[in-house]
Amino acid sequence: MKETVVHVKNLKKIYHTRVSRGLFSTEKREVEAVKDISFDIYGEEVVGFIGPNGAGKTTTLKCLSGLLVPTSGEVEVLGFKPEKRKKEFLQKIALVMGQKSQLWWELAPIETFKLNKEIYGISDKEYNEVVNEMVEILDIKEVILKPTRNLSLGERMRCEIVAALLHTPELVFLDEPTIGLDVVSQHNLREFVKVYNQRYKATVLLTSHNMEDVSNLCKRVIVIDHGVVLYDGKISELINGFVKEKHIHFVLKENISPDDFKGLGKLTECSGNEGTLEVRRERVSDVSKELLNLFEVVDLDISEPNLESVIKGIFEGGYKI
Repeated sequence: MKETVVHVKNLKKIYHTRVSRGLFSTEKREVEAVKDISFDIYGEEVVGFIGPNGAGKTTTLKCLSGLLVPTSGEVEVLGFKPEKRKKEFLQKIALVMGQKSQLWWELAPIETFKLNKEIYGISDKEYNEVVNEMVEILDIKEVILKPTRNLSLGERMRCEIVAALLHTPELVFLDEPTIGLDVVSQHNLREFVKVYNQRYKATVLLTSHNMEDVSNLCKRVIVIDHGVVLYDGKISELINGFVKEKHIHFVLKENISPDDFKGLGKLTECSGNEGTLEVRRERVSDVSKELLNLFEVVDLDISEPNLESVIKGIFEGGYKI
């Protein structure tokens, strides 16, 4: 097993806020954003960190990057206590937030890159190598020369990635990196993360509501809700462990009637000569054979719910962890 890059044990973060109790009075109230979270992340992993709005994802990332001080619990990142914000620590991490910008609005992104070069003390040789490589992978050679205010959201986000990773950090926190991007831009960003992870042997912790991001980039997911961990493990085991049914989609030579499929499973779609049956996992083989025996089958496809539907089922109470 690779070395532990992130160690979190019994992390708790409480915010103190005031709420109105009428026209002239307020009441102090505690909000427990993170209740009791524990997990370890190992070198070169790409881990999905997912949950609904308000689950505590961004708060956790801010504690891991040192932007927030935990109320209690243990947090160690790359051998450092993040809240101390030591220079050596900051040079090894990056936090990329899809809704936050570090690019100067009136200047071209290349000017922000040059500023970050000086901030991180990057040599001319390393700077040129990294910028040229990232610009080529992300296909933004012309983009980085335009004022940031003239860029599309997708172009701007790709430039944000370069600015954040210019110092080639060992650990990258990505908070909703594809939010608001079109399908092509989402794909390009995901491909870049894969290349970065492999080329620089980097560890990545990713939060996203876009399950395409998670399923394409991560083998492991940590699912949290209301500040606690609900699941930590492989995506494949999450699906296999909590989804009890598979879908059999079929196309027959002749038109069908719903009555033809009584006893085989739940018919979720039926139109003309094709349909879909929802079947218990253990009965898939038997039902498939039965379809082949009873009908002239043109096409047969067996699938299971994708990660998005599984996560939705967990948060809506459909699947119990």
